[in-house]
Amino acid sequence: MTQSATELLNAILALPEPDRSEVIESIAIAVEPPEGLHPAWGPELRRRAAQLDSGEVVGIPYEEVRRGMLEILNRAGLSRE
Repeated sequence: MTQSATELLNAILALPEPDRSEVIESIAIAVEPPEGLHPAWGPELRRRAAQLDSGEVVGIPYEEVRRGMLEILNRAGLSRE
């Protein structure tokens, strides 16, 4: 690794955890983008993750979402359960 790359790595590792994770994730995506995910989704996913991490928004548990969707499907006569 070159000296400038080593210095950059040390600077990244010295960042606070949330910033360090974002930098590492951005580099990983730049090196090998996930298949099937349009690059425009990256900033949106990071924004949403930051909202969850900060408590700005609260996620809904899977079972609660599932129950609500089943109720909607039942009312529409489309339920498989």
